[in-house]
Formats: sequence, C-alpha cells, structure tokens
Amino acid sequence: MARLGLTDADEPNHLTDAVGDTLERATDGQPGQDEAVPGPSPNPATNLIIHDIMLRSAGRLSRMAVEKAVLGRQYGKQFAKDAVENRSLVHTLAAYGVTKVATKSVPGALIVGTGLALKVLLDRSQSRRKSRRRGDRTLRRQADPDGKI
Repeated sequence: MARLGLTDADEPNHLTDAVGDTLERATDGQPGQDEAVPGPSPNPATNLIIHDIMLRSAGRLSRMAVEKAVLGRQYGKQFAKDAVENRSLVHTLAAYGVTKVATKSVPGALIVGTGLALKVLLDRSQSRRKSRRRGDRTLRRQADPDGKI
C-alpha cells in the first residue's frame, strides 16, 4: 500500500487514492485498464459532474436528517427542522471550509481536531447550566427565520 501523508513524490499519496486503488482492484476484473466513466452521457466529464451532484445531494440530505434527529430528541421535531434549515450562509460556508481543511491533510485534521477539543474543554470549564443556556440561545436564534445566525 502507498505511504500516506505529505511527501515529495509525484505519485498520489492521499488516503482517497489508496482507497480508490483498493476498490478498483476489488471490483474491476482488469484494474489499471481505461474504461468509460459510467453514466447517461457519452461525455465522461458530464458523467462525473452528475455523480458529484448525486453524491453531494445524498450526503447533504443524510446529514440534515441526522442533525434533525439529534436535535429533535431534545427540542422537538419542528424546532429541530427550523434550526437545521435556517442556518445562515456564513455558518454553512464556515462548516464547509473547516471540513475541507480537515480532510485535505493530516496536519489539517490535527488542527481542526485540536480546535474542536479546545471548544469542548472551554464548554466544560463553564458551569453546565451556563454552557447549556448559551447553546440553547444559539439554537433558538438559528431556528428563528428572521434571526442573525
């Protein structure tokens, strides 16, 4: 298996490259041989865009369903729906950017993971009630369609 991480080598060394190669060997009778990109169009770039849109849509729908389920257990279905669906563009882009940094490299994942751990420690350093009130207040503002978050 390829060495993962940051190297000076020209060959692909990203985790997705290693997983992609493994999947190709497992599912393809003739790995390494060029084949058409499956899809409705004869243009492989169009098929790739179609696959990308489908995967991103499925990922977004499943993520929103999980978020609504997690919030709905404590706050109720309608509140959870409002909080998840009324997220601001800034909040959405910030989450996307942090995710992109975390998945691009091991150092990025470490930086994001450390930041999340520090946030948890900050929340735990406050009293439980104070931390919960802040979170509830943020979610209420997020659920308000006229809110600023």
